[in-house]
Amino acid sequence: MRKIPNNGNLKMTKVAYPLGLFICLFIYVAYIKWHWASATQAFFSITEVASGARRGHQAHSAPGTAAHGHEVFYGIMFDAGSTGTRVHIFQFSRQPGETPTLTHETFKALKPGLSAYADDVEKSTSGIQELLDVAKQDVPFDFWKATPLVLKATAGLRLLPGEKAQKLLQKVKEVFKASPFLVGDDCVSIMNGTDEGVSAWITVNFLTGSLKTPGRSSVGMLDLGGGSTQITFLPRVEDTLQTSPPGYLTSLQMFNRTYKLYSYSYLGLGLMSARLAILGGIEGKPAEDGKELVSPCLSPGFTGEWEHAEITYRISGQKAVNLHELCASRVSEILRNKVHRTEEVKDVDFYAFSYYYDLAANVGLIDAEKGGSLVVGDFDIAAKYVCRTAETRLQGNPFLCMDLTYISLLLQEFGFPENKVLKLTRKINNVETSWALGAIFHYIDSLSRQKSPAL
Repeated sequence: MRKIPNNGNLKMTKVAYPLGLFICLFIYVAYIKWHWASATQAFFSITEVASGARRGHQAHSAPGTAAHGHEVFYGIMFDAGSTGTRVHIFQFSRQPGETPTLTHETFKALKPGLSAYADDVEKSTSGIQELLDVAKQDVPFDFWKATPLVLKATAGLRLLPGEKAQKLLQKVKEVFKASPFLVGDDCVSIMNGTDEGVSAWITVNFLTGSLKTPGRSSVGMLDLGGGSTQITFLPRVEDTLQTSPPGYLTSLQMFNRTYKLYSYSYLGLGLMSARLAILGGIEGKPAEDGKELVSPCLSPGFTGEWEHAEITYRISGQKAVNLHELCASRVSEILRNKVHRTEEVKDVDFYAFSYYYDLAANVGLIDAEKGGSLVVGDFDIAAKYVCRTAETRLQGNPFLCMDLTYISLLLQEFGFPENKVLKLTRKINNVETSWALGAIFHYIDSLSRQKSPAL
């Protein structure tokens, strides 16, 4: 006999099985969710602790404190140059009793320079504020009140009439005073050439480690700008100290040590100002009656125009049998009795920057990206070659013969022998060799001495 199926039990089985499965799944999901939440919370707790340790608790701790006993501090330097305004935001770290190290730099530049707003100072504020906003984003909130904010102006404002320059500086100071950073009465100023040279020297010796090790030999600094050129080094020979003219020696205090530096800025011997002098022009004045400026340093077949300090000059070369010889003679006239020669430079390691670097890279004496080393005589060899082949390169840089000849003779006037090695670089340990680092570093060191003279 056929057994009749029990439909009631079958229905119950069909319903109970999925229901039980659903309940088990629900319990499992709830467990997983609880477990994940706990794990996630633990993960973020660990991450926050690790992150806080890595950042030295910058977002939570009082300024000047950090994990593992490190002191962390910041400095903001505005470099107000002739072509643009640049902000450098430096982060430093220091173990108790040790020399600080640079741990990070943020950099941003805006054009034009402050001097472009000489007739409408109100327009200068938006650019300054934009760069200040960069600093606010980079410096942790708790460090704002302890972070010094400084602006140093160079060539652009030096060349402005005094009243216009002061109005611009006053406007910048007003913007600075309204910021949350540490702003002193001396926060805004025009930098003189010697300060520029000394600050660049601090930068180079800080980055090379010379300031960190008291017994270590320091390096010298050569800078060639557009309007001026600087030379700075630490003399080791008594004769240098005794024979240096007035104004060539300056005292610098850093890390409770006093350095007596040989430092001088030659205004008018920067590359662009030297070009004008070699051409026979006068700084700040157009040529009489729009006359052509004729120079033996330009190719005989060259005619053209050149703009310097917002004045356009008509220039041309002259017929010459030996271009380099005539050019060297003209350059020597310009340099005669203008540069102090010191014997000690031949025994000091020097770094050279700016137009020294650019010209050397232009003619392949160094790698354009990485820099390199050369001997002073390389500039002379390059100058002779470029001057000899100038007529075949009319489409290139018409000033190359002039510029290389000028650099070669300028270095000789300083007292560098032809076999003297110079290091040319834009960066040391991947940090720009700008005077800004040295300037803010010295400023912070000065503040520390004012607060605690015993340190």
